[in-house]
Amino acid sequence: MRPPFTYSLTFAAAVTSACMLVACGKPPGGPPPAPGMPVVGVVTVQPQHISITTELPGRTVPFLIADVRPQVGGIVKSRKFREGSDVRAGAVLYQIDSATYQATYENNLAALAKAQASLGTTRLKAERYKELVAIKAVSQQDYDDAAASLQQGEADVAAAKANLETSRINLAYATIDAPISGRIGKSTVTPGALVTASQATALATIQQLDPIYVDVTQSSAAMLQLKQAMARGELQKSGANSARVQLMLEDGSTYPLEGKLEFSDVTVDQNTGAITLRAVFPNPNADLLPGMYVRAVLQEGVKEQALMVPQQAVSRDGAGKPMAYVVDAQNKLQRRALETERAIGDQWLVRSGLKAGDKLVVDGQQRAAQGVEVKIVPWNPKSGTGTEIAKAAHAEPAGAAN
Repeated sequence: MRPPFTYSLTFAAAVTSACMLVACGKPPGGPPPAPGMPVVGVVTVQPQHISITTELPGRTVPFLIADVRPQVGGIVKSRKFREGSDVRAGAVLYQIDSATYQATYENNLAALAKAQASLGTTRLKAERYKELVAIKAVSQQDYDDAAASLQQGEADVAAAKANLETSRINLAYATIDAPISGRIGKSTVTPGALVTASQATALATIQQLDPIYVDVTQSSAAMLQLKQAMARGELQKSGANSARVQLMLEDGSTYPLEGKLEFSDVTVDQNTGAITLRAVFPNPNADLLPGMYVRAVLQEGVKEQALMVPQQAVSRDGAGKPMAYVVDAQNKLQRRALETERAIGDQWLVRSGLKAGDKLVVDGQQRAAQGVEVKIVPWNPKSGTGTEIAKAAHAEPAGAAN
């Protein structure tokens, strides 16, 4: 028979071990398995009619832009516009000192009058000699000289007219007009500055802002995928809607006016592999300024039988490929490999792997496995199914109560 203190030590050791296990929170053998059948939230996959859109980055570009440069040299006498204002085509912007050009014009005008007067005398002489040579009153050589003088006089008049027109153009260039209508920027010169013809520095720049262009880029691969989808009949052109474009501004707001797609470039950028698309937007209040970063939402087409599923229903396998679980007619889970096309909002557009009528598991995938029998409850996209799953998991099985 053991001494009493031996039993006391054995009991104390047992109590100490139990306390240590409880303190660690890990009872021997691990946590007990959850009783009952797994419960999952499902949604029935249904085809939908959706518009396929693409969001692309871009920059705003003026509809028209013109650098104002002098075409004659001289001293700027005055500036006729206010910087940052709107100007109309033909409005006077600068006045260059035109005294020398005015003098040249008047000199050429006098030269023309002199040439015309000389031509009149030469013409009369040539006409008289023509009659006299017919009756042998003058020699043929005298008539030929008179005819040649007439032609020279006519050439002198033509040259004088050309010189006069050149001087008139230069005199007109002394007044610098706006080549286009639009908003003019800052002036690089002030009255008293010396300018030269066709100088490298522009006097000012005019930009037409209403309407305004938006240039965006799209990868050539995406363009090919779009064309192939339309060729296979997966996408249909949405008529006039296919050219409509919405604009997202830098601050995240949506531009209130809608634009339309003008054209796509015919050349792929070799450095980026992208194609430039150009859209035009009305801009009556000049809210869009050249050089702004924007995001354009283009409507590419319409998909008639699109399968859209919640993103939380799709997970990734070990290889990183998308997959999901569906419940078959025997309430057993079946694993499906998916091919997704793109994300639209909080849903995936599925290209293959699902069909209309499939019961897709959206919630409760923690215990999901191939062939496991489950209990299903409807999934609510607004409130979720956490409460319904909890209730179903703790519900008393039928026939357990007597």
